[in-house]
Amino acid sequence: MSRADPLAQYNAKRDFKLTPEPAGKVAKGEGNRFIVQKHDATRLHYDFRLEVDGVLKSWAVTKGPSADPADKRLAVRTEDHPMSYADFEGVIPKGEYGGGSVMLWDRGTWAPIAGKSAKDIEKGHLHFTLDGTRMKGEWLLVRMKPRGNEKRENWLLRKIDDAFAGGTDDLVGRQLTSVLTGRTMAEIAGDEGGEQSLKGAKGAAFAKKMAAAAAHNKKVAKPVAKGKPPEFRPLQLATLVDAVPTGNGWFHEIKYDGYRAEIAASGGDVRVYTRNGLDWTDKFAPLVRHIAALDLPPCLIDGEIVAYGKDGNPDFSSLQAVLKRGHGAQGEGTALHFFAFDLLEEGGKSLARLGNLERKERLEALLQSAQPPIAVADHVIGAGETLYTAMCGAAQEGIISKRADATYVGRRTKSWVKVKCTRRQEFVIVGWKPSSTKARPFSSLLLAQHEGGALVYKGNVGTGFNTGSLADLAKTFAKLERKTAPLEVDKVAARKVHWLKPELVAEIAFAEFTASGSVRHASFLGLRSDKEAKEVTPETKQPAPEATSDVKISSRDRVIFPEAKATKGDLADYYAAVAPLMLAHTARRPISLVRCPQGRAKKCFFQKHDSGSFGDHVHHVPIREKDGGHEDYLYVEDADGVLACVQMGTIEFHGWDSHVETLEKPDRMVFDLDPDEGLAFADVKKSALDIRRQLADIGLVSFAMLSGGKGVHVVVPLDPGHGWDAHKDFSKRFAEALSLAEPDRYVATMSKAKRKGKIFIDYLRNQRGSTAIMPYSARARENAPVAAPIGWEELADVKSAGQWTIKDAAALLERAASAELKGWGFASQPLPGF
Repeated sequence: MSRADPLAQYNAKRDFKLTPEPAGKVAKGEGNRFIVQKHDATRLHYDFRLEVDGVLKSWAVTKGPSADPADKRLAVRTEDHPMSYADFEGVIPKGEYGGGSVMLWDRGTWAPIAGKSAKDIEKGHLHFTLDGTRMKGEWLLVRMKPRGNEKRENWLLRKIDDAFAGGTDDLVGRQLTSVLTGRTMAEIAGDEGGEQSLKGAKGAAFAKKMAAAAAHNKKVAKPVAKGKPPEFRPLQLATLVDAVPTGNGWFHEIKYDGYRAEIAASGGDVRVYTRNGLDWTDKFAPLVRHIAALDLPPCLIDGEIVAYGKDGNPDFSSLQAVLKRGHGAQGEGTALHFFAFDLLEEGGKSLARLGNLERKERLEALLQSAQPPIAVADHVIGAGETLYTAMCGAAQEGIISKRADATYVGRRTKSWVKVKCTRRQEFVIVGWKPSSTKARPFSSLLLAQHEGGALVYKGNVGTGFNTGSLADLAKTFAKLERKTAPLEVDKVAARKVHWLKPELVAEIAFAEFTASGSVRHASFLGLRSDKEAKEVTPETKQPAPEATSDVKISSRDRVIFPEAKATKGDLADYYAAVAPLMLAHTARRPISLVRCPQGRAKKCFFQKHDSGSFGDHVHHVPIREKDGGHEDYLYVEDADGVLACVQMGTIEFHGWDSHVETLEKPDRMVFDLDPDEGLAFADVKKSALDIRRQLADIGLVSFAMLSGGKGVHVVVPLDPGHGWDAHKDFSKRFAEALSLAEPDRYVATMSKAKRKGKIFIDYLRNQRGSTAIMPYSARARENAPVAAPIGWEELADVKSAGQWTIKDAAALLERAASAELKGWGFASQPLPGF
């Protein structure tokens, strides 16, 4: 690169009479912009550019940036680009240098970390921070040593492990539109004369095909208004129990030490409600700004607002201090954080009827682009005792355990339970005793709780105060003085007491209750202004729910899979273990079962209608048939429903593309890649990745699933805003466009004669009444394989579509908690044209 003209190489490679790219001129002054452009040239890549000395220093990142610190992404140094390129988006004509579509995928500012500078680029090691729409936090660029006569500069781009680090698919896998125009790659490629494109440039043939498909579906194109944020709804509360529930039917979360909050959002309009429905939006202004920046669809999110103490753990006293300072300004001392753990509404639809785990997975998908201080609370399926021990060892409050398949109920239930490491409860402050020390306005506070409609004395608390809290409480007490006691208390306890109106609620930690019912070794933690005094009642530990099932599996020793020597009992145990994962995708969908009562090697048959023999745990829904009549179809809602099917000889579960509540509105699309006998599994994997890319080009997030048979399913979650005719038509046009674009690789017809040496893109599963194998379903095949979700990044290392079997339940549960599989199969996105 010329020192005299750093853009000489850029200009020499381009004919500006033919390309819409701007001519190269060095900008005046110095700035700190960075951009990333998604570039579909000979090979799809992401161009990463940093502003330095009036030009854009550039690298081509082949797989795109990853937020996972473990990923070291190859970044090939390219020629410097002019600053005017920072806003370029459009189509570079075919045959020109870099011909293809260009999207402005991210933009923002960058800065070297303290003590470093942009000059470090020439040293081959740049450590810097990014503040973009999608890329944030610390990053590292490191030049690799050249190999042999290699002329190009190969670098590695890596995320530093910080608060903005995350899963590999958080960035390129789900961020599919331009930060400049909101367009998809297909819209950019098919734009002839758009604002950012070269007038007259030809879009890709595939983009035109899919644009035509969208136009065919769409009668009137109008932007959809987000609407108002949802209304507050009563929160579900947890019951205090004496032990951690056991079994995989439960998942477990950290019990955060903060304020319970319900977030109602719609784009930039955000409301924060307390557990009682009070609007505290102004109190949590910094969090509101962060949530508004996510531009969420109308949604209602349940979670906890916390602040961290000096030990790095959530701390209630620190939260009190933040609120006292006013708004808890981010970046100045202790900041507010929000841990989301439930999604009650999305897109105007209540999700309360869904299971706890399904709602959690939908929440993961909704907040997949969130950055601190907004986060989704982690969870583990089973292994609750391990989490509880870890939390107690870290001096945390405890854990919350939730039954995976239970619905959301706005009251206290046993489908949510809490197990505490220490005793902590709320008490009403009913009075105070004066102190003999001048520096202390009081020596202790009198506590009470409501029992049977009356206030009952519960002892005193005299520790846990600091200078600030002593002064604040004394000031508050002056407004609540009363002459008489608001409760019955003996003369000794009432001596010298200044009585108060019973309106203040305090959080108190204590060792135990004495025989007389008073707290022992009590310590004041803070006031609970989010709770009303009338709600304060004693918390009594109840027995933990037991892991029981009404379904009894008979003939457990019957061999179902001869090659694997796996029995009916083994199959039932597998389904009992993975039922929480499976139900997140299968619950309330009409299902067809593959039943093999004598084992997979004997007679097997499909069953989709309810004959009344499955018992009460398997439900039915009447569905209109082609002849106008109605038949009862099967569906399940919980783990017992799954096991009841297994008891009746079921091996496989196949589901519709819609749910029983919205039968005529499909909400997922499945492309089953079925290879000809002579093709290797590597061909199928490559095709799945190609389809993912083509779907991404039209703005659709997709997920990969090993079928457990020969192929891979590409699953596209959709908003249920269209009917079956449009659903089938779009999937057919998509498959046909692919087969026309690459006729040597793909075929979109079931004809065996035309499939030789090709992959059949089976779109027929996307018509009313058709089904596809459900995630985590076993298959009636040799060695008992299962249909398993897989991350796009790890697909390359998979050897077969039957990688996991029913013996791998523990591994599948562990995998489900990985960064790549969080929110797998869920995304809020309309079918193009709707």
